[in-house]
This record gives sequence, C-alpha cells and structure tokens, in this order.
Amino acid sequence: MAEAERIIGMPETPEAREPEQAEPPEPGGDEQEGGATAAAPRGPRRVAVLFTVAVVAYLLDLGSKLLVVAKLEHHAPIQVLGDWFELRVIRNAGAAFGFGEAFTIIFTVIAAAVIVVIARLARKLYSLPWALALGLLLGGALGNLTDRVFRAPGVLEGAVVDFLAPKNFAVFNLADSAIVCGGILIVILSFRGLDPDGTVHKD
Repeated sequence: MAEAERIIGMPETPEAREPEQAEPPEPGGDEQEGGATAAAPRGPRRVAVLFTVAVVAYLLDLGSKLLVVAKLEHHAPIQVLGDWFELRVIRNAGAAFGFGEAFTIIFTVIAAAVIVVIARLARKLYSLPWALALGLLLGGALGNLTDRVFRAPGVLEGAVVDFLAPKNFAVFNLADSAIVCGGILIVILSFRGLDPDGTVHKD
C-alpha cells in the first residue's frame, strides 16, 4: 500500500514545497506562536467531499445499471443520436471498455486494492481537486466491484453491465466514465505540481 501511495504522489515530507493558498481564517480565530492566525482544519471537509462524490457516482452507476437491465436487456438497442450513440446492454467480464476478459478475478482484486489505497490517502487529504478526483475513482471502482461480486457467473467473476455505446467505440458504463474522468484529473493535477496534501511542488 505504501508503494501505491508513493506512485499516486502522496508526499511524506513537505519541505521545499509551496503550500496551497490557505483559506481565510474565521473571525476571532486564535493566534498561533509568532503572530500567525490558526487556519480552520480543512482535512475533514476535503474527506467529506471525497466520499460525497464517491457516493453520488456510485448511486448513479448502480441505479443506471438496474434500470437498463430491467428495461433494455434482451431488447433491441435504443438509438439516442441515430447511429452515433445508442443504449445497448452487454455483460463485460473484462476491464473498462471490454479489455482483458480472461482476467476477471485480477481486475476484481485491483479494484478492491484501489478502494483501500484511496481510503488510506483520505486521512492526508487537504486538496479539493484531489478530493474530487479520488471521489470519482472511488465511486467508479465501487460501482464495477459491485458487479464483480454480485452478478453472474459468480462471486469475484461477475460480468459488469455496460450500456453506453458510441459509434466505433467500446461499450461502457457510468463507473468507467467516473474512473476515466478521475484519472484524467489526477494527471492534470500531477502536471501542475499539486499534491493531495494541498502543497505545490516546483521542479
């Protein structure tokens, strides 16, 4: 887990880093030693944002899958934008966008590991953009992991429900979208030098 945290970018020492702009102190705040005003703790609020985003992403994914399975599975696809975009239910035993169908259990373990790593990172989280990114990753990973555990053909080998089908592209779901968006945001934050603890490093 420590190695995974290091790869994601959680710094262990904040030296030589420029702190993220602090939030304005609340009126009447206590003075710290040296005349500096004590800032309100931001960690719990960022963690709350992370888990709120994760819960919303998870519920949207779960609700959409239950709906399309009940209404669309074993029926003709519904064209939303002509041939360019349609709703078509498939069962995907592989990773996001249908890759690696022979490694279902491995992808299940990876999804579970991602959830554990994000939960551990949450205790050091002080950056709102990172809270949004990790929340999207967590919600998406939980969404697809639910399918892996509870859907046929069996526990840890369940096929994920995919139903969003753009023309000439793989069929995917809202959990895949959340994971991709979270990953893209993490890449952007890393290029900008912003770390999950709210510090900005300069190369």
